[in-house]
Parts: sequence; structure tokens; C-alpha cells
Amino acid sequence: MTKFESSVKTIPYPQANVYQNISDLNNLSRIRDRVPNDKIQEFTFDSDTVSLAVPPVGLVSLHIIERDEPKCIKFETVQSPMPFNLWIQILPVDEHTSKMKVTVAADIPIFLKAMVSGPLQDGVDKVAEALSQIPYEL
Repeated sequence: MTKFESSVKTIPYPQANVYQNISDLNNLSRIRDRVPNDKIQEFTFDSDTVSLAVPPVGLVSLHIIERDEPKCIKFETVQSPMPFNLWIQILPVDEHTSKMKVTVAADIPIFLKAMVSGPLQDGVDKVAEALSQIPYEL
């Protein structure tokens, strides 16, 4: 397994707010209008699953497999050209601020590793950045 980790992002909301928003994927409806249609298509979700088509990768569906309130949400792929796990860690800084990191673990065939490692790291960084920009009011 190869791991890709985002930098740690500071979020100006309490840990509980961030966890409650991310652990129920129905809350993605609040940011649907921020999703660029030229980069992500077929964006659907329910409380436990999110699916999106990312050209040229194809359809990627993730399902929540574990919720460790209030500090971690773990996902695994249901559909993807390359299976992977993703988890979001949320830790408190103080009562009004938290920090977050996104990690992806993928079993990449050796002949693809050089080609996909850069885009995967970039994707992890973009997911973390996008998550850090969400308003986490309850």
C-alpha cells in the first residue's frame, strides 16, 4: 500500500461541527454549487456514499466504512479504476478551531506508480483544501 497524505489544514470551527458535517454526506448538498462541472460530473451522494465522475479517471464511488466520533471518518471505494481507502482525521486545536488531514492508501501496481502518484497526491491535497474551505456551522 502506498500512502498519500495532505498537509494539515486548520479549520476555524470546533471539532464536533466538522465531524458532524463530514460524517453525513447529505451535507454535501450545501457545497454542490462549488463543484466545477468541467472537473467533476455525475456528482451524487446519500448519507454514506458519494459518487462522481472525474475525467479522464472515470466513475469513483466511496462508501463510509467507519465513523470514529469525533475524530475520524474512513471510506473505501465501491467503484473505482483503482481501489483505495481514504480517511479524514479531525483533531481539536482549541474549543473553536480544529485541524484536519486527508490520507489515501492505494495498492498501486508497480508499473503505474510513477504515472499515478503525482495526480493522486494532487487530488488528496485538493480534497483537503476544499474541505478546509467549507463553512461548518450546525
